[in-house]
Amino acid sequence: MRCSPLISLVALSLALLLSAEPLLSPYNVHEKRTHLPPGWSLTRRHDATSTIPLRFALKQRNIEDIGNYLYDVSHPKSPSYGKHWSAGDIARMFAPSDETVDAVRTWLVASGISEERIASSRTKGWIQVDVTVEEAEQLMNTEYNVYTHMSGKEHVGCDVYHLPEHVQPHVDFVTPSVHFDAKLTRRSGEETAPPARGIGQPGVGIFPKTAGTVSGIIGELEDCDEYITPICLRTLYGLFYEPVATDKNSYGIVEYTPQAYLQSDLQMFAQNYSTDLIGREPYLVSIDGGYAQTTNRSFDYNGESDLDLQYGMSLVTGEQTVTLYQTGDMIEGASFNNFLDAIDGSYCTFEGGDDPTQDGTYPDTQPGGYMGMSACGTVKPAYVISTSYGSNEADLSPFYAERQCAEYAKLGLMGITVLYSSEDNGVAGNGDVCLNPNGTQTTCGKIFNPSFPGTCPYVTSVGATMVKPNATVFDPEMACMEVIYSGGGFSNYFAMPEYQKNAVDYYLTNYYPDYPSTMWNSTGTSRAFPDISANGANYVVAVDGQFERVYGTSCSSPVSGAIFTMINDARMAVGKGPIGFINPTIYSPEFAGAFHDITEGTNPGCGTAGYNATSGWDPVTGLGTPNFPELLAQWLLLP
Repeated sequence: MRCSPLISLVALSLALLLSAEPLLSPYNVHEKRTHLPPGWSLTRRHDATSTIPLRFALKQRNIEDIGNYLYDVSHPKSPSYGKHWSAGDIARMFAPSDETVDAVRTWLVASGISEERIASSRTKGWIQVDVTVEEAEQLMNTEYNVYTHMSGKEHVGCDVYHLPEHVQPHVDFVTPSVHFDAKLTRRSGEETAPPARGIGQPGVGIFPKTAGTVSGIIGELEDCDEYITPICLRTLYGLFYEPVATDKNSYGIVEYTPQAYLQSDLQMFAQNYSTDLIGREPYLVSIDGGYAQTTNRSFDYNGESDLDLQYGMSLVTGEQTVTLYQTGDMIEGASFNNFLDAIDGSYCTFEGGDDPTQDGTYPDTQPGGYMGMSACGTVKPAYVISTSYGSNEADLSPFYAERQCAEYAKLGLMGITVLYSSEDNGVAGNGDVCLNPNGTQTTCGKIFNPSFPGTCPYVTSVGATMVKPNATVFDPEMACMEVIYSGGGFSNYFAMPEYQKNAVDYYLTNYYPDYPSTMWNSTGTSRAFPDISANGANYVVAVDGQFERVYGTSCSSPVSGAIFTMINDARMAVGKGPIGFINPTIYSPEFAGAFHDITEGTNPGCGTAGYNATSGWDPVTGLGTPNFPELLAQWLLLP
């Protein structure tokens, strides 16, 4: 039977409609911002003819399972323990699918963006297209505005944007859009704070505190309740070990310009407390123009780096080279993402690449800036990496934090141990600010304010302890309650990982905090921190030609890193691999007793006494301080 022209026309129309269905799918809200960050105000609608670089962060394949993959190579009972992945393995596992890339490209082309305008990254992690504001508004059913900060800085963004229903599953986020600068901290009396790339600036994020200069040379064990030196730490944690596999092993400490160590300070310290470091210096790896600047000299510029290197290098001895990752130039600075770019080339464009409003961008064309390209996969990561810097979790958008957290999981998969200080203001955030119900942060806030990256479940967060007044190094320590308070609590972004569930459940069952649920994340399902702790009070540090007494979780992280580096040395000496991501191991029953339990002290903040240090894990000192001989014995039993 012959079809009538009418039937043919109807059939053709239906076929065209069906083929175009994805292009006609309804638009849904993809991201929405509920309020402007402090200090910003809406100035005007953006010029419709201006050009903006839209970046579409593509969904990573298997990224939802990254925690399981990491657990598989990190748990001591797993048959795959220690079978770490290569960078190629990671790239192949998590690269976006062809379907995801094609879905976004097809939608852009169908929306009038020509193929030649669409760029994809080498790793397929993101798609970028330069568009006019008018095109961007039509693409995402939004309005682009210009926002002005009280400092005069302008920012382009929107309050909400939409994506077609069939495109949404393939896109994590789009930038520029609802994201603003990441705020790292507020200094006393300030209303706002610098973006992530300002983390090396004096007073930004976690930084050590000084209680003044030290007169005379202190070095006796009986003085450790007032002055901490390397012999105090070795005795506290049983770290009497001479490395034998230094050619195979590595330890890295990250610093952010303009923070910089002084070689003269290192040598002053060596002559008095660590003679095997005389004539030694760290192996400096420059990232994005980073260098050990000597123009600005004061505790604010040299205290952090001097502390990290003097104690990190002393405890691994002069036989083990320590790598100094000096990140960012003097002008642009750098963020954690700039460092991660350097050690993992796939991260340079992971889920949309770095955010130029938050991360240092290079070449830096400002006078005195670094004119080279941003480091991208050009730096080899050490087996243990310690960082004494941090931010408030609430300073960052959930995506910004999750994006970075996934990278730490990838480092763990490669066998790298990542340590971060837990912060120095107890349950309050950096700058002693707390949260308000509307999400803002102020010194009069009442809601506990956790730190980041310590709340990322794929890093090891390190809190602070102290030798009790009038006590000895042979007595139990307590939570640090002089000058600083050990940061700790419960994340508002990240779920509780399986490895710490039993330990945290025990704490919540037996020592439930006596605070209303409106003040802290009381769900019992969120990531808890810190994981461990180490001494963070009364360190004798050479700074600018004189000895100062220094406090902070900034002390605790490099000390812990040195201890784990020595464990790696012992394993490598008998042909075994690095310990990698340690959290599933240290929380396991096999490692019960491998840390000195801390049961005294609190971490005040937000107008409260904070949490209590208790038997077992607690949100002040974690599992406790390292017992090196016990940790070494247990890790040598593992494959």
